[in-house]
Amino acid sequence: MDFLEEFGAPEVQVSEADYVEKIKKINPFDFINSISYSKQDLMVDDTKEREYNPYIVNRGLGFGSDTAIWANEMNSRPHIDNKMQYDFLRHTVRKGKRYNKWMKSEEENLEIIQEFFGYSFPKAKEALRILTPDQLDIIKHYLKTCKGGKL
Repeated sequence: MDFLEEFGAPEVQVSEADYVEKIKKINPFDFINSISYSKQDLMVDDTKEREYNPYIVNRGLGFGSDTAIWANEMNSRPHIDNKMQYDFLRHTVRKGKRYNKWMKSEEENLEIIQEFFGYSFPKAKEALRILTPDQLDIIKHYLKTCKGGKL
């Protein structure tokens, strides 16, 4: 007795001729991982070269203390094509796992301050420098519970 018989017949029969493998789109973090750890060449054709975003990759590498210099070198040379930038970074950055924290945007907190106090953008930026994280949490809690927001 086959153990798959209990599940019944398949709902849809797919032939090999009809099956088309979806090509996975590469995101900037795949390029960063390739540069810093796996060292696998992801740019095997022109479509991958178009998916490479030097700004995001250089920004991601710029948060690391040992990769910031190389990212800055590529930022100072934006005229170099994507494949050359990628190859330079892949061959100069030492192999290693990097867990760099990305800087968080202050815009979320600015929007909260603007809504809570009714401030303009410049005034909210000034208020953000003064408010403590505990006070921001209290404001977020108030807006979430009393006003019914989605924070």
